[in-house]
Amino acid sequence: MPISIKEKFLKSTAVVSIFTMLSRIFGYIRDALMFIFISNASGALDAFFVAFRIPNFFRRIFGEGALSTAYIPVLSDYKNKDDQKEVKEFINTSITTISLILLIVSVIGVLIAPILIYLIAPGFVNSEFGQYDLTVSLLKITFPYMLFICLTAIAGSILNTYDNFAYPAITPVVLNLSLIASVLFAAPYFEKPVFALAWGLLLGGVIQLAFQIYPIAKLGLLPKIKFNSRHPGLKKIKEIMLPMIFGSSVTQINMIFDTVIASFLITGSIGWLYMSDRFVELPLALFGISIATVMLPKLSDYFNRSNIDAYNRTLNWGLKLGILISFPTMLGLIILSDPILITLLKYKEFTLNDVHMTSIALIAFSIGLPGMIGSKILITNYYSRKDTKYPVKAALIAVLCNFVLNIAFVVYLVKTDFNGAHIGLAVATSLSAYVNFFFLFKNAVKTKIFNMDQDIIFYILKSVIATIVMSAFLLYFDLSKQAWMDYELVERVMNLFLLIIFSALIYFAFLYLFNIKPKNIKEQL
Repeated sequence: MPISIKEKFLKSTAVVSIFTMLSRIFGYIRDALMFIFISNASGALDAFFVAFRIPNFFRRIFGEGALSTAYIPVLSDYKNKDDQKEVKEFINTSITTISLILLIVSVIGVLIAPILIYLIAPGFVNSEFGQYDLTVSLLKITFPYMLFICLTAIAGSILNTYDNFAYPAITPVVLNLSLIASVLFAAPYFEKPVFALAWGLLLGGVIQLAFQIYPIAKLGLLPKIKFNSRHPGLKKIKEIMLPMIFGSSVTQINMIFDTVIASFLITGSIGWLYMSDRFVELPLALFGISIATVMLPKLSDYFNRSNIDAYNRTLNWGLKLGILISFPTMLGLIILSDPILITLLKYKEFTLNDVHMTSIALIAFSIGLPGMIGSKILITNYYSRKDTKYPVKAALIAVLCNFVLNIAFVVYLVKTDFNGAHIGLAVATSLSAYVNFFFLFKNAVKTKIFNMDQDIIFYILKSVIATIVMSAFLLYFDLSKQAWMDYELVERVMNLFLLIIFSALIYFAFLYLFNIKPKNIKEQL
């Protein structure tokens, strides 16, 4: 019996979510090992995170952001023409041109590494620990990672367009394994262990790209070198991508602002922000990005075929799912911040002060989670229709808001001699996420193509009530730092596991009582 479009869509979403969860688990192991085995007392990890953030910034914008997001609708157009020759011509030409551009950017990035560090982390220049020179050396190794990971993202876009979501979703595990190996096996052989991380990052990027070759070759779409700068497909990508570069990078630009300011704060601030952000990125990637990844090619296809009913059902389904996930996850991270960090990180080099500083940043970032997830889902409404103008406007407002709040919060906290001024950066990022979502949503409701289901309001109310009940259950227990420090490792893990499991069961049980059941959600798609 053939699989229906609805079942295929849900299966694709499940596949992406499962593999993304696996990737994030390995990502956590990677980050935990970094903090546990490599000391950040002299800011060595801060230096690596800055050297990682710069190529990662380009990856998020060009690879997973504007470039891949623009690539899917254009490739989808050629695919719908049912002309394999045109599809191959487009892929060959686009990959050749993009690869050349990325290679040139990579070379330039290595050459101007000292300037980039001066701009991104100016506070390192006068560091007593020599963080500036260390970060420059690390960036010269890590910057070419951008070339390989951007090509990997494009390869993933090709596979997603052909409904192959598994390979792109599992690929990040390769990078995490490379970095895990570098910490455990390579770091002891380096005078400065962080250099093992830099080389592990670069090697991971190469392996990730190689990992995508087989599934693309199986489709008969393995790229060949072909120069044709006048190909109409390239023109379409350029038209969509250029304004989208800013529109799809709100969070990343916010994080760069955070890095610039954090470089002037006490040593460790960048590491605390990095780790707390990683915990928030787990649900963001697992639900927000996974749902959006599967939705975009489907929405593009529905729009191209003028199937407005299916388009609206899909978009409303994504928003409802985002609502049901974001509220309990936000409160769960806020309430369990100390137990999570003590259970997973409080060993060897990661001190109790690190737990406290990371915890307050995690709480601040978690506040913005619903806005972040909602924005990821809602922005597909624009990109699937090749509308890049309005997301740019919304992003500009959000970035300006973040910049002003960053300065205001940090200056205020520093003046009050508050030792955790980095929390101001996290709060500003969260608030700007809601600003971005507000403008995207407000404009989307006004458009004729998107009609919001009225029962979304009831989904919000039911989710909030269920989340409050879940939170009351969690607050019944002693979640203080001292209580969790007194537990042995096994007790920490078991208690945290049971709290998460039972709170999730309580939340979904109340949703069930409110008639929000898996079957009902599936039927609404």
